[in-house]
This record gives sequence, C-alpha cells and structure tokens, in this order.
Amino acid sequence: MSKIRIFSLGGLNENGKNMYVVDVDDNIFIFDAGLKYATDKMLGVDYILPDYTFIKENKKKIKGVFLTHGHDSNMGAMADILYDIPDLAVYATKFTLEVLKEDLLESGVTASNLKEIRPHSKLTFGSLVVFPISITHSIPDSVCYVLYTKDGAIVYTGDFVFDSTMMGNYKTDIGKLAYVGKQGVLCLLSESIYAEKEGHTSPNNRVTGFIRDVLHKNENRIIATIMTAHIYRVQEILSEVDKTKRKVVIMGKNLQNLINKSIEMGYIQFDKNKIGDLSNVNDKDVVILISDEKEKPFMNLERILKGFDKYVKLKDTDTIFITEPPYEGIEKRTALIMDEIAKKDVNAISLSAKKHLLHHASREDLMLMINLINPKYYFPVKGEYRHQVMNAEIAESLGIPKENIILKQNGDVATFVDGKLTEDIEHIDVDEILIDGKSQGDIGDLVLKDREMLGENGIVIVSCTLNRQTKEILAGPEILTRGFVYVKESGELIKETQDICLEVIKENIEFDSKKVDYTKIKNDVREKLGKYFYKETECKPMVITVIQEV
Repeated sequence: MSKIRIFSLGGLNENGKNMYVVDVDDNIFIFDAGLKYATDKMLGVDYILPDYTFIKENKKKIKGVFLTHGHDSNMGAMADILYDIPDLAVYATKFTLEVLKEDLLESGVTASNLKEIRPHSKLTFGSLVVFPISITHSIPDSVCYVLYTKDGAIVYTGDFVFDSTMMGNYKTDIGKLAYVGKQGVLCLLSESIYAEKEGHTSPNNRVTGFIRDVLHKNENRIIATIMTAHIYRVQEILSEVDKTKRKVVIMGKNLQNLINKSIEMGYIQFDKNKIGDLSNVNDKDVVILISDEKEKPFMNLERILKGFDKYVKLKDTDTIFITEPPYEGIEKRTALIMDEIAKKDVNAISLSAKKHLLHHASREDLMLMINLINPKYYFPVKGEYRHQVMNAEIAESLGIPKENIILKQNGDVATFVDGKLTEDIEHIDVDEILIDGKSQGDIGDLVLKDREMLGENGIVIVSCTLNRQTKEILAGPEILTRGFVYVKESGELIKETQDICLEVIKENIEFDSKKVDYTKIKNDVREKLGKYFYKETECKPMVITVIQEV
C-alpha cells in the first residue's frame, strides 16, 4: 500500500511564505521556502517565515528542498533555515542558486549541500524521480517540478505565465508539460493569485512601450523603483535606456551585485559602459534604480522623500517612476507613497494595477495549464483563500469533479492511499516565525504584545534607592513616563503615583529582619498602578519598577 501526504507549511490563505510538502511513503520533498513581508501593524517586524520545526524534526526523511525561482516569496526563508540546518540539500537552477548564494553571503550563513540542477534533467531518489521543467516568470531559470510516483505524477507549478514572446531563459517548454500530462498526473498544485482576472496575463505583463514613453517624455533625472530580482523588468528598463544617451546608476550593494552578475552570466543584455557610479547621481538625464531587500516596500524611496538618503537628494525636476503595479497587500502603502511624492511637488508615474499585471497566471493561463497537465486531483495553492476558491471554480468548469478539488489551509493534510484521496482528517502544527532586523530567532508574540502596549499606552518607570544596611528609603520613588501623560500637566496624577509606590515599598520592607521582597514589590506596584491608571485615564501603560541599594 502506498501513501502520499500533501500539505503546506505556508502559502495558503496568504501572499508569500510558500512552502509545500509532499511525503511519499516517508520520503519527504519540500517545494519552495519563502518569506512574507510584514505589514505596518507588525510593529517593527521585517519579515515572516513559516515555522520550519517540521523540517528539523524530519530532517533524515527529507530528500531536499526544491526551489522554483529566486524571489523572496519562494526562497527567502532559506538563509534562516540553512542557519539551523546547514547540511540540508537544496536543489535549484543556476540563476536561482546565484541569488541564494548572495542571500547566504549577506546573512553570513554557510551551506554545505547546494545542488545546481538543469531543466529537463531528472533527479532520481530511489524509485522516485523529480523532473524540473522550464516555465515563464519575471526571473530567468524558473521551473516547475514534476514528482513521479508509482501512483502518478505530482506537479507543482510555482509562479508562471504563458507568454510566447519571452524566450531563452524565460521560455516555457509547453511540449514537456503536455508530455507529463499524457503520462498520468495524480495531483496538480497550481498558483491562485490572479485566478480572479479574466483572460491571459500576457501581454499586460510587458511594459516596454510604457517605459519608452517615460524615458522620452521626461528629459530630467528619473528615479525608478523595482522589485528585487524582477530581472525581466530590469531588462525592459535597461533595453530602453540603451536606446537613449542616458546612463544608469544602481543604488544598493545587493542590487548592484545582482544586476552585474546577471550581465556577466548573460541573463541581462546591456552595455556595462552605460552603468554610472555615484559621481553620476546628480546628472540631468540619469536613471537611478532603487529597490528594497527584505524590508517594507518603498523603504529606500521613502528615505529619499524624507531627505535621509546619503547620496540622492530630491529635486523638483525629478521624475519618480514606480515600475511595478501595486500587488495585493501594498495598495494602501502605494497610495501613501504617491501622496508623499505629491507633497514634494515632484512628477510621479506608476503602473496601473488594472492595465498592468505581474508575471502570474490569470484565468486563461490556469485553464491552459490544467488542460496540458490533465490532473486527476487539483490543489489550488498560493494566494488568499478566495483566490484558491476561484481557482477551484476554474478547475470545476473544465470538468474536474468537485470532490477531486482540494481546498486546504496551512497544515491541513491531503492524504492519498493507492492513488485515491481519502477522507482522513490530519493536521500538522504550523506557525509563523517573526524576524526583526538581522536576528536569526523568532521575536515571538509576547514581544509584539509589549510593543503594542508601548505604542498604544506608553511606559511608566518607577525608580527607588534603598540603604543597603538599614533598608531605609534614600531617594524616590521617582516617576518617569514616556508616551503616557504629559508630566507638567499631570502633577496630581504623578504625586498620587508616588504615594502608591511609597506605600507598597514600605509594606514589603521588614525593618526588623532587614529583608526586602523585591519581586513582590514589583508585582504589587504593577497591579496597584495598573488599576489606578485605568481608573483615572482608561489607559494601561507598561509599568517597570527599578529598586537599587547603595
């Protein structure tokens, strides 16, 4: 009896954090390991990873992590995972591996088991075979994966579009996809992000003409924002710049390394002599490329707008060009940035989310993929749950029975026994790891709750000094507040706060035995001040008590 389990550690009912697990008779294959960018409500968190405890606990059963392409949403978690498990086998195409190596170098992580693969060259793991197939996305060397089992193939598409104009390292091998479909596919896992959009994504993913107009209609300096590793968009911009007398300045070490390496490896076609340096930043006709790495969207642009950037100072003749349409989740931030640009009285140009699309599969693309692969079971992945439902409706409209369409949340397991989906209900524990700055560890929910309390209600610090021998109060209690009340206008509240603290401290000092229960003092101060502050102000500031002896 053969048993296959398919589930997600991240990527379902959300955008980003993609990590899908296929367990074939205790042989575990992991497809993608991405991160998700934090929202403004995450209070200092830079990005979010799927909890990879499952990987650590099942390390010996894991055949490898198979990366589809070099975007953070699909491989951004690898540096953190390899920090914990440096010998984990990671399979990726040449360019994806180069992006990963740069990420590891930046993070100071050493990995010992990185394996370069080529599209259409099979990888054998005993009786199981993994076969990568070239697909079209906004970054070169993107692949989907076919896992051959004795019960049929399991296909994971990753991110894709069907666009016949994208050739070379971007080309989809439709013949291979059709061949896989004729061999018999047990289950297809396909992305859902654009499932609500009618028609094909192409040609709305191509903006060469729009870029050409921007370059010709704006004679002065252009500051262009791009998404990290969206190499196809970089190529579109550089190709049009190449037809002008403009120079390009690339800001940021990571972006410089990525573009330079892409040119050296032949993934980007551009004359390096047209790449300027910091001496060209203020040239009248320069195009400045900026991007963000594992930070909030538009972080670098925001720094320029506020005047904090060391090299780029905004001029009223500048044009700011946002070269990617706003994707789901950052519409509000895009609107705020455009508002900030308007206040600076600077020309701003952005792509419309209605006219221009990212390189993801719309309804017709999804239909074509389903028809080519012809799966027995269909598993919509990647995207909010409503997108998964719309993706499921597409599959049903093409004749896949409703009972053969799998809609799951993160951690929910789809189990196949001898090639048939069972009704077994199994759930794997899933969670999120919150990363702040360059720390490799999870900052945790408690830290976020503390930040929320500090942000909403402020902090009150109670300080008191005692005589080490007699335990008499020498100074204090002093009250220091930040973000709670304005001290000069709250003298009575501060005086009452001091009285409450003094009473609590005296109650807990045993003068006869000269003992002080500091823990009880801190707990009593926090409890009594908490009640008093809420009664007087309806606020609950964080209360910290500091008692020292001299």
